[in-house]
Amino acid sequence: MNPKRFFAELRRRNVYKVAIAYAIVAWLLMQVATRVFPFLEIPNWAIRLVIMLIVIGYPIALVIAWAFELTPEGLKRTEEVDVSKSITRKTGRKLDFLIIGVLLAVVAILIFQRAHLKVPTPTSSIPEKSIAELPAKSIAVLPFENFSEDKAFAFFADGVQDEILTDLAKIADLKVISRTSVMQYKGGLTRNLPEIAQALKVAHVLEGSVQRSANRVRVSAQLIDARNDTHVWAEKYDRELADIFAIQSEIAQKIADQLQAKLSPKEKAAIEERPTKDLAAYDLYLRAKELIYQSYVNPFSKEGHFKAVQFLDQALGRDPAFLLAHCRLAYAHDLIYFQDYDHTETRLALAETSVRAAVRLQPDSGETHLAQAIHFYWGYRDYDGARKELAKAERALPNNAQIFLFLGLIDRRQGRWDEAIRNGEHALDLDPQNVDVIRDLGDTYFNSRRYKEAIAMANRALALKPRSTFLRTYPAWVGVDADANIAPLRATLNTIEAEGPASAAEVAGISFETALRERDPAAAARALANIPSESYIREADYPVPHAWCEGLLAKLRQDAPAADAAFMAARA
Repeated sequence: MNPKRFFAELRRRNVYKVAIAYAIVAWLLMQVATRVFPFLEIPNWAIRLVIMLIVIGYPIALVIAWAFELTPEGLKRTEEVDVSKSITRKTGRKLDFLIIGVLLAVVAILIFQRAHLKVPTPTSSIPEKSIAELPAKSIAVLPFENFSEDKAFAFFADGVQDEILTDLAKIADLKVISRTSVMQYKGGLTRNLPEIAQALKVAHVLEGSVQRSANRVRVSAQLIDARNDTHVWAEKYDRELADIFAIQSEIAQKIADQLQAKLSPKEKAAIEERPTKDLAAYDLYLRAKELIYQSYVNPFSKEGHFKAVQFLDQALGRDPAFLLAHCRLAYAHDLIYFQDYDHTETRLALAETSVRAAVRLQPDSGETHLAQAIHFYWGYRDYDGARKELAKAERALPNNAQIFLFLGLIDRRQGRWDEAIRNGEHALDLDPQNVDVIRDLGDTYFNSRRYKEAIAMANRALALKPRSTFLRTYPAWVGVDADANIAPLRATLNTIEAEGPASAAEVAGISFETALRERDPAAAARALANIPSESYIREADYPVPHAWCEGLLAKLRQDAPAADAAFMAARA
């Protein structure tokens, strides 16, 4: 057959138009199946059946378009229709209208998806308030500069800042941003205070400096209204080192006065309370706090927790009545136990001893109630007991983001999803730059099937830690559950793995799980080769032995004896 005549005949018989119309309608049907069937709880095999029938029907439709023609009398073989009486041109016009109509429907669907399923960026994930709308009684205490000749006193400058922040956080009439969110502004960088205030959602910012030498200390502080970038209050204190507690209390009360915050008698007494009479014990306590904070920022640095325990033991050796040191020591022991650095009854008993000491000293202190709550949660998984203690701690420490973080985690474990989200959002309001708080809230959104918010949280965390490989994969990971679409995650993993062996090793656990979902033993084996002795498996929520991953791979390969052997080794 002459090729020109053949293609002309294809065009005359509307085969091209049938092919286009079929493809567009097929795409539309697949969208309906993949989106609507899960909502109606129709099983996945029905979706696969629809797709398979559509694929099988494509060549059949083309054959029918070639071999048959629609006439007023019905379908007839094309050879039986007189060309002069053919109505293929009319049929073609109808197909044109069909194609245009379906294309318009496709465009409408795409526009709807783009408008309603758009992944928010970090800047658009939360409605922005103008700086003028920020709550007037809100403040961020930025890291104080260390002007001491001995740069080793940096821990002391951080301690002064943190204690002022802690004093202010006890005032219920104020909103005070947590330490984790302000510490990123530490260092010699030029600070843009209006931008910082906007990022932290506060109207006021406190800056300061500390200079310590021998038995003297000089503290400077200035309060700025970030809404108009004006100085509200400033003061310098040059006193004996022993007066450091009085200086911190005075600064906190001056700021409360400037912000016209109401102080109850209990709050005033809490701010004026002297934590210890032993300055050497206080130094040891501040060093321990800094180590715990650094280990919290870098969770893979577990040595800091053990060193902190040593400092706190020394501090309590000097002052056994140092309540804050007992509470911090209980926290350190509980964290070491909970994180499996030393998951032993001996470690748990040490935490119990510290908690009991705090209860003996000040049973009604907010810090005591918080230490008890964390001990119940991390030590015994006693969520009801922890919740009761957190409720008492909240009354004394209304701006402590950790309280609301733990409440949200307990709510999540007990299936109180609305409360979990509310407490998580409150924790984030008080600690807006804390990646762990952001990720916990993102996980709560994810488990609540609120995928848009979960992705928004992932993007917000990624903006703070742009080099985190886990956070780079997280939006696509959410998409696997949201849309049953694994392709974006695989593309993201391929990009990261192409950056080099180190990057490939960082995402090895995620890549391994993805390969399991793809039913790809070769890809799973490649990822497993990059997994060290332990791997973080999302479904387990904690590191698991390498043998566990070996068992999963053997199971994928349908090698039952190897899977049994690997799982037995992992269990051991």
